[in-house]
Amino acid sequence: MCQLLGMNSFKPAQLSFSLEGFIRRGGETDEHADGWGLALYESRACRLLVDAGASARSPLAEWVARNASQSRNVIAHIRKATQGGISPDNCHPFVRRLWGKEWSFAHNGNLDKTRLDPLGYFSPVGQTDSEWAFCLLMDALRSAFGDVQPALAEVQRVLAETTRRIAVCGSFNYMLSDGDVLFVHRSTELHFLQRFHPFGRAHLLDCPLGIDFSRVNHPDDRMVIVATRPLTDECWQPLPTAEVVAFSEGRLHRA
Repeated sequence: MCQLLGMNSFKPAQLSFSLEGFIRRGGETDEHADGWGLALYESRACRLLVDAGASARSPLAEWVARNASQSRNVIAHIRKATQGGISPDNCHPFVRRLWGKEWSFAHNGNLDKTRLDPLGYFSPVGQTDSEWAFCLLMDALRSAFGDVQPALAEVQRVLAETTRRIAVCGSFNYMLSDGDVLFVHRSTELHFLQRFHPFGRAHLLDCPLGIDFSRVNHPDDRMVIVATRPLTDECWQPLPTAEVVAFSEGRLHRA
């Protein structure tokens, strides 16, 4: 299976510290060596980077971890291939445009594509079950609301209804963002961490690196980090199962 990492922040922030540990899991401290990717929002535009190589041995991944620009929403993924070949087309995150925004999506799990609903307006580029499921979510939003984006609660409702239909076909842990909100669904394993004032120290679990967040953050900074498995020695919490939760401005919003 793959692993996921996401961030939602009140103000633009860097995910460099978490990425330093996360990319090690792509072929060094774990087996997810079949590609990696990052969707990073710069204002409303999504910068997408994908690579079919192992992140732990990728000079680009190392550079991104240390030099990524600040963002309010980030989704990262390291892949262990289960469906579809090892190629950039099958690397997460995937991106589609809806309501004048670029939506990004990454999935951890395995779905039976023969049981998934047929597609409508959106279609996959690669061969993964993950991209198929992403297209189904986008189809559902477009079908329900047309060209006008509704309130957050309505988006959450339709995502939850569609997610339930997809989740019966296998394991469906995912992250989805429109650049403003990070939507997350836990089927089997996902954890989250809230960082806010007063900030403390943290150490990565996958490499000997620590940080004192009180030295690099301001009192009004606030963010949420979501990962398949905890990345640091901080107090991570498991997300509720079978719910689509939304993180906005560094806060948790449940449907």
